[in-house]
Amino acid sequence: MKGIIVEDMPQVIAALEADLAAFCPQVTIVGSATSVVSAAKLIQQVKPDIIFLDIMLGDGTGFDLLEIFPKLEARIIFTTASEEYALRAFRYAAVDYLLKPIAPEQLAEAVERAVRQLGSNRESLNVLREAIAQPELLPTRLSLHTQERIIITEIDQIVRCEADGNNTRFVLASGEKIYVTKTLKQFDQLLERHRFMRVHQTHLVNFRFVKGFEKKDGGFLLLKNGETIPVSVRKKMDVMQWLEGF
Repeated sequence: MKGIIVEDMPQVIAALEADLAAFCPQVTIVGSATSVVSAAKLIQQVKPDIIFLDIMLGDGTGFDLLEIFPKLEARIIFTTASEEYALRAFRYAAVDYLLKPIAPEQLAEAVERAVRQLGSNRESLNVLREAIAQPELLPTRLSLHTQERIIITEIDQIVRCEADGNNTRFVLASGEKIYVTKTLKQFDQLLERHRFMRVHQTHLVNFRFVKGFEKKDGGFLLLKNGETIPVSVRKKMDVMQWLEGF
């Protein structure tokens, strides 16, 4: 894979080039750029397969660069500092990023995922850009990666999530089911601010779709779509308190 690095700090470029040479032999760096303008010229010249892209550049942002190439098919791996709002945005968009200073093992994992990826995904990048542009607001959309495709869904249309080993099954208000190759724990941490609760080891529920709570048989939730979801003993009190204050 032909790769380029777009980064406004020369020392980061040098370190990334060295780590890629040492740990990612499938990538050959064919150039680097420190600005949107120089990066645009480089992309036109070399047509890279993968771009390591900093968000904040001297003359704009990485998103400005992507706007110049609306049909860009190169895989994108962002490099970013540790601002919490930015890291949260990446999790919603499910777009690969590397946190500076970049750890070699994380670099290798990100490159391996990029090799398996079928082209870039513009919608996921749009979710990322929206979340970063308005850090004071909770994102309203979530990027879900299945084995075959990437699906963007409205968060308030997710009824529940169910663990299946290291994968997660999403149930939407439409009745559609989406099987995602990530653990339930990752979505638990992401969606708790959206009125979701982990009511059981294998169940994460959107309380917008809860119709009631049955105390018998250990306790279970009644959902508006007709499903019943078990509630664990240790979560029973939390669920009852939440419903009383609803």
